[in-house]
Parts: sequence; structure tokens; C-alpha cells
Amino acid sequence: MRFPFFFEFFNRFVRNHGMGRHFRRLMMFEHLSREGVSRDIPPLVADSLKKAAHATADELIVKLGSHEHGLTNAQADELRVQFGLNEIHEEKPITWWQHLWNCYKTPFDILLTVLAVISYVTEDVKATIVIGSMVFLSVFIRFWQESKSNKAADALKAMVSNTATVLRRELAESILQETRQHFGIQLHVKGANKVELPIKLLVPGDIIFLSAGDMIPADCRILSEKDLFVSQAAMTGESLPIEKFSNPKQGAIRNPLDCENLAFMGTNVVSGTATAIIINTGDNTYFGALAKGLTTISHEQTQFQKGVNKVTWLLIRFMMFMTPTVFLINGVTKGDWSEAFLFAMSIAVGLTPEMLPMIVTSTLAKGAVALSKKKVIVKRLDAIQNFGAMDVLCTDKTGTLTQDKIFLANHTDAWGQDSEEVLEYAYLNSFYQTGLKNLLDVAVLEHTELQTELNPIENFHKVDEIPFDFQRRRMSVIVSEHGKENILICKGAVEEILSICTSVRRGSEQIHLTPEILAQVQSVTAGLNANGLRVVAVAVKEFDRNRTSYGVADESELTLIGYVAFLDPPKESTEPALKALLDHGVTVKVLTGDNELVTAKICKEVGLNVDEILLGGDIELMSDERLAVVVEDHHIFAKLTPAQKDRIVRTLKLNGHVVGFMGDGINDAPALRSADVGISVDSAVDIAKEAADIILLEKSLMVLEEGVIEGRKTFANMLKYIKMTASSNFGNVLSVLVASAFIPFLPMLPMQLLVQNLLYDISQIAIPFDNVDPELVRLPQKWDPADIGRFMVFFGPVSSIFDITTYCVMWFVFSANTVEHQTLFQSGWFIEGLMTQTLVVHMIRTKKIPFIESRPGLALFIMTIIIMALGIFLPMGPLASYFKMGALPMSYFLALFAILFGYVVLTQGMKYFYTKRYGWQ
Repeated sequence: MRFPFFFEFFNRFVRNHGMGRHFRRLMMFEHLSREGVSRDIPPLVADSLKKAAHATADELIVKLGSHEHGLTNAQADELRVQFGLNEIHEEKPITWWQHLWNCYKTPFDILLTVLAVISYVTEDVKATIVIGSMVFLSVFIRFWQESKSNKAADALKAMVSNTATVLRRELAESILQETRQHFGIQLHVKGANKVELPIKLLVPGDIIFLSAGDMIPADCRILSEKDLFVSQAAMTGESLPIEKFSNPKQGAIRNPLDCENLAFMGTNVVSGTATAIIINTGDNTYFGALAKGLTTISHEQTQFQKGVNKVTWLLIRFMMFMTPTVFLINGVTKGDWSEAFLFAMSIAVGLTPEMLPMIVTSTLAKGAVALSKKKVIVKRLDAIQNFGAMDVLCTDKTGTLTQDKIFLANHTDAWGQDSEEVLEYAYLNSFYQTGLKNLLDVAVLEHTELQTELNPIENFHKVDEIPFDFQRRRMSVIVSEHGKENILICKGAVEEILSICTSVRRGSEQIHLTPEILAQVQSVTAGLNANGLRVVAVAVKEFDRNRTSYGVADESELTLIGYVAFLDPPKESTEPALKALLDHGVTVKVLTGDNELVTAKICKEVGLNVDEILLGGDIELMSDERLAVVVEDHHIFAKLTPAQKDRIVRTLKLNGHVVGFMGDGINDAPALRSADVGISVDSAVDIAKEAADIILLEKSLMVLEEGVIEGRKTFANMLKYIKMTASSNFGNVLSVLVASAFIPFLPMLPMQLLVQNLLYDISQIAIPFDNVDPELVRLPQKWDPADIGRFMVFFGPVSSIFDITTYCVMWFVFSANTVEHQTLFQSGWFIEGLMTQTLVVHMIRTKKIPFIESRPGLALFIMTIIIMALGIFLPMGPLASYFKMGALPMSYFLALFAILFGYVVLTQGMKYFYTKRYGWQ
């Protein structure tokens, strides 16, 4: 069988950790379908699903050893021993030795290994030891840093877990304590027999409850449902949600995915509610069977990764060209081809940026840990760079600009008069709905006095429910007061409720909803909206008490009762946070499904320009070309559908922006996946958390601003190493070419060049811990490979000028101009070369005057002092003869000071010129 998978739905979602790490495998399925590769599902898995689909609910419960009230905890423990945790085992962390191999198999370390082998074969033991030490240093530090990063990431991910609502029998406090003790997890009890369990603890036979926003945690059979729609795009490629039924009319089924009463791990509930029984978990699921055997996952590279790779291969090509050139020049001019070969190999080692993978990993890992201390959890390390590069942040209104604490401010009839009847109907609607309760429902249910007055459990019983969805923007419950008619109570957005009403209640009479009266009631809601209140309309309709089943079609010819109005005031920190983001070059755009009047009121209070608000209906009529222009000029968008939010984010990306999106609802998931940086919160629905790259433990724009700064610090430190390596290597090659052409001996022996490079590498270890100038984090930083090349050409020759000056000083002043005196010459250039290479970090790390206007991090400063001291000690100490170096006269150090001072002054001048002409990143 073949699967034409459509994977735009999961283009960002599949790269995350937690439950989402299982879905990274899905990216490969798209490639397999394009290549025409068949994926066969094991017959046992397919058969078990088909049998479950055709069995009755009672038969299946018996077969799985379950019960209509769920499993006992003892049964669940036994089944967990039998079937294991609900995890895809192929996605277990790699072993330490696999991790070590991954750290080693970079082009740089493999190249150095080849050079070490060649040195060993040519009996150059010293060179072999030094090159081997460089490989060990690069691999070990990267392995150590990534291991620390992974442990930190695991600890952070444990703070963001997905759970499922499970029906269990005999749930007691002792059981909760036992589970907490064995699994280290705090469980949350929901009602007498419902418990919130981590997804990995689910077992076959568990009965679970599903509602909008939930991830399907395992392969399930639907037992009961109400308007249940599930997105199976990740499994089948169908872009539209599929309606599921507990008792579908279906004939012979060849593919389990066609079964209308089955739901599969990896899919999610779009709308509606359901009760389901788990059939298979972990590797035995349909998804687990597909995932088996897939070992290659193709990840889309970020702009930064592509840029790093370009610089990497630029340096490698540079090395591949210069190494034979140096070899030929030295062989021809010196006549010693063996020595020329060893020297050329040393040049190859010096031009290899073997510390680059370690520096990138260390910097990202440090950034992730630093962000975690600011209550920002990074699920994907590479997202840190995009976080820093972000120049547009799209955010919803509720909970970000506002307090995310809804207060019920008014409950009025359709004419604006206070009405207890409206509040009672709204309370019954919120009390009996089983879907995803939002903050408005919570605010209504906080009126606990109605629990006593209405006594809904004793006086009413629920007949049916029509769940909420984002097309209708309303939901209904049908209740019956004992012995009376059934009442459909509908609550939702004002426009949608009015569109299905034909009458309005005024006191005890019912009035036909004429255009004139409609205008009057709309003026009431407009007045409430103008005061910053969010208005929800309430309408009712009576039905025969013998009727038991209802659908969307029954939401017609309703009677408008009135409104409940809610206040969600802006946070005190919102206005300064928005100003801080703007000061750091991040434009905030508000994307909300709320109406324009409430949105305008809140946005005005927090200092945003509300002159022009673009509505979802207007966007729907715009061409892509027109929208590309409009999104740049507008900052507030209201009454948006999920698809329109997604379209705005995509358009901003096409316009060249790095876009972040912050959301926590089901309607935010498409935009979260499309954004360069998807940002959600720990309290978000499952699908939003899985789609996000970054999770905030505190839903605050202030936290975001701190995260942006930390992301930019991380990027700045990585860029320091890349710029320093590129310019330093370019300068060294120019110096070597000059020396090879005009000096009758090698300017530095191969062993000396290797030791110099080893010391230089060690000095770079502290770069991830360096300080960053405030101006470098003030504006978004984007990767610009062209700037790297320009920077290399500008600053590389500066060091060459002073290398050549050193040649002249050693040649003319200290008479180191013969083969007999080459030791003195080589020692002099060894010290000067190491000093300038070490100083270049401090010169390039800032556009200011180093050490005076901009101080380095303590670790980097200490490492610099140690390496410079070692560089002087080797020629001057007892190890000098071992490295074929000799002591230098004290007058040399006076000349060295002058050379280094000149180097610092000229580099600072070049920085001033470069910054004025091209800017400084």
C-alpha cells in the first residue's frame, strides 16, 4: 500500500521534543511517498485495528479486559508490565558511543585524523600527538557540552508534559502516592473516577476522554462521540478534518485509516468530544508500525545553519587550495620536499576550524540553560538563533496583552438591563458542556451561588450537547428541568448567535427580531464593546421532552435572551514590555479572533496605534500580493480565523521577516507551525504545545523580551568565533605565502605551527561565556554570509602586515636571516603570531575599544592570559629545545610590545572605518 502524505500540516510540529519527537518520523514518510516507496503495516497491527473497528463496544471492552468504568490501577500496572510504556522505542536517546561518534564525524575532525595518520606513517610522532590532542579536545568538549545540554533539555521537557484524561476505578489517595513514588509524577484528579495521566502511562483497555485540542495518545476505538472531528493530515494527507462516529455504517475495510470509528496516535481533535478505549500503545500502534525501520530524518536547515555550512566549506576549499600551493612554493624554494610536505600539513591543520561544532553547540546549550532561568524552555536548540533574529512578533490578545483573568462584569438582557435569567442560562451552558472550557466558562462558573440556587445536578439533567467549533463560534447544551420541555441553550459570538435568532425576549414577552430591533440590540453590544468588554450572547429554544439527539441544524430560530459581558483588563507590565520589544527592533502585531471594538479598547490602553484595524473578512477578499503590502502597514488584526492567522504569518515570512508567533489555543496551531519561532505556554492545549519551538512558563511579554535578548547574545558569540576564524585564517595564509616565497627556511616548523594552533584552539573554549555589548542585542541579528566574506578580506590582511613586520624585525634587527639562526626567527614569529591570534578575539568581539569601553567575560579574559603566558614560556623555558625553539633577547619583547600596540591601533581604526561603511553585527 502507498500513502500520499501531505505534510505541510506538520512542517514545524514534527521537529519538537516530548510527544512531538515521535512525529519527527513523519517527515520521512512524505519523502518515501514521493519516491514511491511502499510502507507495509505488520498484519497483526492492521488486523487488530480492523477487528476493533467491527466489534461492538461491549465486545471490545470484554476482549481488552476492561470495564465500562475503566481499568483498576492494579490492572493498568499489570498491562504496563506486559506492553511497556506508551512510547515509540525507536526514538529512544542514542547511546553514549553513538553520540561520541556523531561528535567525531565532522569534516574537520576526519581531516585532522587523516593528517595525524600521515604524520604517524612519516614517523613524526610529535606532530601525531599534537594533532591527536586537537581532535581529542574538539570531540571531547563537544561530547561533554552536548551531554550536559541533553540532560538539561530532558529536565526542562519534564516541566512540559502532555496528559490524557483517563477513567479509572478504585482511584484512592494511596494509589496517587504510589504512582507519584514510582514515576515521579504528580497526578491531577478529575472527579470521582477521572484522573489526568501522562500519556506514556496509558495502556490498552484504558478508557479516555477526548475534546477539542487534545492529541490522540494511542490507537483508539470511539465508544461515544458528539460532533467529533479529527485531523488526520499527518497520517493520510487529507487537509480537512474527518468526522468520526461510534457506530458508523461501513462495509469491508481494507485500510484501517478508513475506519470511521478509529482514531490514531499522532492525530488531534479539532472539535467535538468523545469517549474512546485504547486498543494499541507504543510500537504496536499504526504510527509505531510505520516508524519502525526509519532511521534517517531529514530536517529543514535554518538560515543560520546554512550560513555556517557555507563558511565551513569556504574555509575547507580555501585550505584545499592553499595547502598544495604552500607545499609547492616551499618545496621549490627550499629544496626539502619532505619538510615542505610536513609544513603544508601543518598549514592544513591551522586552517581547519575544528572547534566550530563545539563552539556552536556550547553557545546554544548555554543559551538554552540561561533562558530556562528566565522561565523560557527551549525545545529545539536551533530555535534560539531564530528567537534572536525575530523582528516581528505576532501574538494573540488574551493573556498576553491582558491579565488572562476574565471577570464577569455584566449580565444583561437584550436591551441592556441587568438580568439574572441570562446568568442562569449561561451557567447551565458552562456547567454541562464537556468540551474545552475556556476562561469565559470559568468566569461564569465562579458564581457559585447559582450552584445552590439552581442546583443543576438535582433539578436538571443533560440531554445532549452540540460542541463548539471555530466555524460556528458557538456551542449548545440541551437540558431538561424535571418534567418539563427540553431547552437548547446556545452561547457564543454575538454575530453568530444573532444570525440564528428570529426573536428576542423582552420581559415576559417574545418579540420578532425585525431589522429595527436588531439595530437596537446591536447598539447595546456595541456600547459594551466600546467599554472594553467582551460580549457573549445567550439564546434558547424549546424542544419536545422526548427527543434525545440534537445537531447543528437544531441551532435555528432561536430566541435571544441577552448577553454576558466579560472584562479582561490589560496587564500593568504590557505597555513597558511592548516599548522594550520595539526598542529592540521587534514589531508586535496583534492577531485575535475577538471583535474589533474590544481589541481597539485594549490595544489603545497599552499604547498601540488603533487607527486602522484589519478584519478577517477583509483579508479573505485580498489577493496574496495585496496582503503582502497590507500586513506591513497594519499592526492589529481582529475577527481572524485560524487559517487567516496562518496566512498573515506566512505572508510576513515571504516579505523577508523572521516571524515569531505566540499562542496557546487550538486556533493558534497552524500559525505556530508556520512561524520561524513558535512560542506557546505551559498551560496551552496539547496541539499548541507540540507545535511550538519554545515554551514559556510565564505568559508575559516581558519574558519574551528577555528571551529575545538571550537569543541575540547566543548568536553574537557564535558570530564572534566565525568572524575571528575566517579573518585569522585568511591573514595567516597571506603571511605564510610571503614567508615561503622570500625566506630561505621555514618561517615556523610544522611542530611549532601545530602547538600554536592547539593553544589557540584552547583559548576559544571560553567564547560561549563572553559578555555581549548592549548595542549588539538592541536590534535583530540576521545571518549574512556576504558580510563574513567582506569581514575576512578587511581584517585578515591586518594581521599579515604585522606578521611581515615581525619577519623584518627578526631578519634585520636580530639578524635571524640564515638557516643557522632560524630557531630565533621561528621563536619570534611563534610568540607574535600567537599573541595577535589571541588578541584578535578581543578586538573582533566588539566595535568599541576592548578592555576599556567593553570588557570581556571573566572566563575568556583568564583563558587569554593563560594562553599568552604559555606562548611566552615555551620558547623561554626548559621545554624550548623539545620544540626546537630558543630564548629571545629582552629587546625582542620591546619590539613585540610595539608591534602588538600597532596591531591594536590599526585594527581599531579598521573597525571604525568598517562600522561607518558597513555597520557592525
